[in-house]
Amino acid sequence: MEVRSGSSKAGHRLPLFGWLRGYRSEYFAGDVIAGAVVAVMLVPQAMAYAMLANLPPHVGLYASIIPPIAYALFASSRALAVGPVAIVSLMVASVAGTVAVPGTAEHLGAAVALALLSGVVLLVMGMVRLGFVTQFLSHPVLSGFITAAAILIGFSQLRHVLGVEGGGNNLPTMLWALAQSAADINPVTLLLAVGSVALLLLMQGPFKRLLTGLGLSAAIAGLMVKTAPLVLVVLASAAVALLGLDQRYGVSVVGAVPEGLPGIAMPAVDLPLWRELLWGAILIALVGFLESASVAKSLAAKDRERIDPDRELKGLGLANIGASFSGGYPVTGGISRSVVNYTAGARTPLAGVISALLIVLVLLFFTPWLAWLPHASLAAIILVAVVGLVDLHTPRRIWEYSRSEFLTLVTTGGVVLLVGVEAGIVAGVLLSLGLYLWRTSRPHMAVVGRVPGTEHYRNVERHEVKTDPRVLLVRVDENLYFPNTRYLEDRLQGLVWGQGGVEHVVLICSAVNFIDASALETLEELAEQFADSGVTLHLAEVKGPVMDGLVRAGLPEQLRGGQIFLSTHQAMETLGTRSRWVIPT
Repeated sequence: MEVRSGSSKAGHRLPLFGWLRGYRSEYFAGDVIAGAVVAVMLVPQAMAYAMLANLPPHVGLYASIIPPIAYALFASSRALAVGPVAIVSLMVASVAGTVAVPGTAEHLGAAVALALLSGVVLLVMGMVRLGFVTQFLSHPVLSGFITAAAILIGFSQLRHVLGVEGGGNNLPTMLWALAQSAADINPVTLLLAVGSVALLLLMQGPFKRLLTGLGLSAAIAGLMVKTAPLVLVVLASAAVALLGLDQRYGVSVVGAVPEGLPGIAMPAVDLPLWRELLWGAILIALVGFLESASVAKSLAAKDRERIDPDRELKGLGLANIGASFSGGYPVTGGISRSVVNYTAGARTPLAGVISALLIVLVLLFFTPWLAWLPHASLAAIILVAVVGLVDLHTPRRIWEYSRSEFLTLVTTGGVVLLVGVEAGIVAGVLLSLGLYLWRTSRPHMAVVGRVPGTEHYRNVERHEVKTDPRVLLVRVDENLYFPNTRYLEDRLQGLVWGQGGVEHVVLICSAVNFIDASALETLEELAEQFADSGVTLHLAEVKGPVMDGLVRAGLPEQLRGGQIFLSTHQAMETLGTRSRWVIPT
């Protein structure tokens, strides 16, 4: 099977040269269409997500210009659409809110600094090839975080839906703020928000079925449905302007949007502020990269292409640095927009560049129309978008498979809801690592015997096998390292001392990929203790790299007459006595 890679030819320092040199004229139409469709989605989404980050809506548009162009320099994904996304926007609101009051110039400055810092973090990670570090965010941690973050996002938008004051970085503070403002609910704003949600849902459901019923293909109908946020923006803005909803009924609107393009300038150097934001920037970088890489890999797999994680890190790093130089805030690859980009026919990263150019046209010629856009409708866009992030299937599946991992999921989600997004991620990672250490500190160890008529050896508690009372066969199903050396020693001693007549102990290492210095010393001590009692310690099925280390350390000479056998069967053929085979009771 042919597997194509999105990487450039060897010798090209910038992947841009790879996809640009191989660009074909037939790609252009697909890239233009995809770029235009994504731009239609991006205009309302970018403004809505900026509002979610407690930033002026036009900042979302600023963050949608340079990032897609900068990402294209290193892109290994041809379909990833880079820009503001919901999860990262929520994290920006939380982190920036710790150093500045939302809505102030200082808060915007903190968001811009976060873009710069997270971009530098991503770029450095890509340069030193640290794409693997994201593996420390396990699936239960991510599932719990994303679902809880989606719930937080939903509650954070209720103040815009109700037309009241609100705020907070966790669920209790949000609910308390809403409760204090309950008497100030604006019924017109609420009606407008409900109507906006209804319009979006109608276009996703009945309208899409209507289009397919008229003979349009499902793909075309799906793309037309993706224009629903833009349709909502136009209709809601027109309703506010024509009916004077902002002046007569106090409906909150975006207001005047700066005309023209953002200025290009390096963010102000503020080392004390950067030190305060660094940890949050690292978390934003990691979560953003995980979201981006997951959707990039899933889309690349459809065309049998590969994604280079380190190139993705560099591309996203440049995208975020570019966002900071244009007054934007942290960005990453969006799930919904990337899927639309792929479905609409994007063949290269040029589609993202075209989307950026169309955003430029919006800022140059259409900003006056955005002044009447109600916050309630932007909140509706966010609410409908994040519903799909709430995952109820994964918790049920993990509960059935592993109670400890379910605990990690629930803990992560609970801390996100009750404390905040950064604390939730940290708690999830620490709990995952703690459970891993606890689990591997008490490895599964099985006494095994021979399956009659075969050369296979299985757990005596699960299978009907034969054993030799003189030879104790023990399989350890974990790497041997310092947290589990004491358990290994106690378990082997208990088995030997508790079973009379044992002359040989064979430690089967088929599942052992690593033996550290602490475990090596434990094996030497066990060999000496057993030898003093007339018992010989042997090893079997030691893997090549592990064996190389044992030989360098001189373990074979420290076994006090013990041997290292190629297989368990070889050990039994050498040490066992056929007349003594018994079936354990």
